[in-house]
Amino acid sequence: MIPPHVPTEASKAKVEQTAGLGLPQDQIAALIGISAPTLRKYYEVELAVGKAKASASIADTLYNKAMAGDTTAMIWWSKAQMGWGERNTTVLSNPDGSPVEGIKVTFVKPSE
Repeated sequence: MIPPHVPTEASKAKVEQTAGLGLPQDQIAALIGISAPTLRKYYEVELAVGKAKASASIADTLYNKAMAGDTTAMIWWSKAQMGWGERNTTVLSNPDGSPVEGIKVTFVKPSE
């Protein structure tokens, strides 16, 4: 009979670290030498904390970049955290319900 798994401080640290790196649970379990169900049974906290710490660190870096004026970070933050985004519209019919015929393209100078 196989003895029950006993988590150690080293195995807890390894699970938290690898969960933070985004490894799938089956791969984390393989590194520890246990099954995925056993991993979830004994390391629920480490799995959650590892992912949360990594997400917090990334969020902190993103926030600091946005506050420093990084346009890409600002755009991403506004979309993810503020609900902003582009609106794409496709016209399938005219307001009266008749089909759209042809394409009308209008060019304007950037200053207009």
